[in-house]
Amino acid sequence: LQMLEQQVVGGEQAENKDLKEKCQRRKKYADERRMQLVAALQQSDEDSSEWVLLNVYDSIQEEVRAKSKLLEKMQKKAAEIEIKDLQSEFELEKIDYLSTIRRLERDLMLFQQLLDQVQSLIRRDCNYSNLEKIKHQAVWDEETGCWKIPAPVIEKTHLP
Repeated sequence: LQMLEQQVVGGEQAENKDLKEKCQRRKKYADERRMQLVAALQQSDEDSSEWVLLNVYDSIQEEVRAKSKLLEKMQKKAAEIEIKDLQSEFELEKIDYLSTIRRLERDLMLFQQLLDQVQSLIRRDCNYSNLEKIKHQAVWDEETGCWKIPAPVIEKTHLP
């Protein structure tokens, strides 16, 4: 009775191994596809997931409203992505500016220390012996983009 039942239940192809393997492959593919759909639905929000599965609308106006909502959500997501990109770009520029400022501050300290060391070697009768006076006499030239400083002059005093 069991042998007869096995032959009848599967029909003529009950013993066909190729057909069984094909059926198992289809079932496995269907399970994988179902898992992918579940994962996709979990990632998207509830409203958009409804419209992904149900593309049946009662009227054209309802379809327009649904697609308008979906478009607004996509635009919001695009705007959020753009904002994040701009923020990350701003952050990179900020880091670059801060590193430039730190490097310039180190260079300034180096030049200040060099200047302090060299100032003691300048002759007293030279106008460069007083650096504060030279700083006040210096003028910034916009056209050339550099400072114009007075030429060094040695003042000799003659006694009568």
